[in-house]
This record gives sequence, C-alpha cells and structure tokens, in this order.
Amino acid sequence: MTKADISREYRLKYGTQMPTLTLARIMYNENKEAFTDVEDARKRLRYIEGKTGKKDREGVAKKDFILEGERPKNPYKLPESEETKYEPYYIKENKIAVLSDIHLPYHNIPSLTACFDFLQGEKPEAILLNGDILDFYQLSRFGKDPRKRSVAHELQTAREFLDVLSQFGAKIYYKLGNHEERYQHYLMAKAPELLGVQQFELEHLLGLKERGIDLIGDKRIIKANDLNIVHGHEFGQSIFSPVNVARGLFLRGKVSAMQGHNHSISEHTESNMNGDIVTTWSLGCLCELNPAYLPINKWSHGFAIVELSDNGKDFHVRNYRIHKGKIL
Repeated sequence: MTKADISREYRLKYGTQMPTLTLARIMYNENKEAFTDVEDARKRLRYIEGKTGKKDREGVAKKDFILEGERPKNPYKLPESEETKYEPYYIKENKIAVLSDIHLPYHNIPSLTACFDFLQGEKPEAILLNGDILDFYQLSRFGKDPRKRSVAHELQTAREFLDVLSQFGAKIYYKLGNHEERYQHYLMAKAPELLGVQQFELEHLLGLKERGIDLIGDKRIIKANDLNIVHGHEFGQSIFSPVNVARGLFLRGKVSAMQGHNHSISEHTESNMNGDIVTTWSLGCLCELNPAYLPINKWSHGFAIVELSDNGKDFHVRNYRIHKGKIL
C-alpha cells in the first residue's frame, strides 16, 4: 500500500472536515513504518487533496479527495496550537467479539477455552481486545513480589496468545488499557530517552503490525454504530464506584456504551422523555479471579458479542458469563 493509498483510506475513514494536520498526526502515529514524520504524512494528504499546486493537482490519479474550497483559516494569526484532537475510533465489521481484562500471563485457561470454543461457532468478523490484555506486574507502582514473572516473559506470552487468536481469521483490534499504560509510564519515568524509539514501542514489542493487528491508544472511544466502547479507565480515577458498574457507566456517559476494567458483568437501561432507550454493559474478565492483592472480590469471567446493523446506527449486544469453564 502506497502513502497515497494510506492517505485516501484515512481521509475516507475520518471525513473531509477533519483538519489535515490532525489527520496527519493520526496517520503517522498508526503508520510509522510508512511515514518518516508527521510532516511527511501531512504532505501526502495535501497531495491527494490537490493542495500542492496546479501541476500536481492535474497529476493526481484519483481526484475524489481534491478540495474545491479551503477549510477555515486562522484569520487572527494566532500562534500554532499544540491542541490534541480527541477523535473516536470506528469499527465497521458487522460481528465483533469483545474480550477484556485477560491480564497475561495471569489468564484463566478454562474461561478462555470456553470463549474460544464459542467463537469457533460464531465466526466473528472482528475481535476487539478491550484493554488490560497484558498485566505488566513488574512495572506496577504498587509493591511487587520479585518472584513474579518478568516483563520479557509477559511479552512472550502475549505474542504466543496473539498467534493463537490469529487462527480465527478475524480482524483483531488491540485497545490499550490502564495496565498497558504502565509500560508507557515506566518509560517516561525511568527511560524517557527511549520514548518514540520504534524498537521500544509496545506495538513493535508485540509484533502487532506483522500480525495485521490495529492498535488503539490515547484512551480513544471506540464507535461500533451507535455503541460506544471503552476500557473503563478513560474517565480517570475517582471515589465513584457504584455497585452496578453498568449504571455507573450510564451516569458518566449518558449514551449506550460498554466497558471492561471492573471485571464485573452488569447491564443498565433507561429511557428518556422522547422514548429513546439507552443501555450500558460491563463485561467480565478472562483472568484469574482471586489474585493475591484482592482475593475476595465480585469478579466474574465473561465476554460479549456485538452485532451491527447495516444502517450504521443500530446494534445488538450479547453479554456472556462464564462459570467454571462453562458459558451461562
């Protein structure tokens, strides 16, 4: 795929209203092997948009993205902003399996086996790994047992797990959760010189590119038609911890949404005065249920299947519980 092809794909995905520089940043962050830097991505976008001169505009093979009018300028000559645009990530596949909180290498084999057996029959078009797939125990800010597995072992376990998952033939998306962010925080605190070095980026360490897996970071909301999917840590830390996790998600977001993070299965539905229904779900985990740091808890195993309608709006959620290796 050429740089122009990548540019057209991203412009089609994010629409013509997104500023070129903003889209260039997204393109570069997700395709660092293709572009040398953000400016390289921006130049390629400007080329397909016909903004690099009349001669180049006439030579553009596909003219679908050539802009006749300019986007709003900066009439007051304000200094260039470093503002970060918070853009959602769109998943278009019609049947999506959502797996959260596996916490490799502290995964639960019976629950994962039950989940995978089920997916063999469901044949999802996409699998969303919705955060905390890795644990990164040794990078935690909490007290650590030095006898626990090393980071190198965790990464190797994750690569082996992704190889197994790839056998389903589904598109795989990997969203970063708070446990994956432990790695970034560790680099910022202990080895800031390595930030931005490709060989030390998590995407490279897990071999996501060569496995065709898309990485979703920056606490981005995932959109599956009108369903919003988050890991659960995007709201930040607070003392707000409702008994019903799904209801807490509703109170925070006020839209139909799904989250993991709390390792607890729940559902909450409300309707507004216009008769519109809003439902929120929280998913179970696929990791050990009684870790040493919290042996008594309300956790449960589970996963979900999301099916999207072709109208770009409707969706259907099946939120499954797994108990002792059996799907209920």
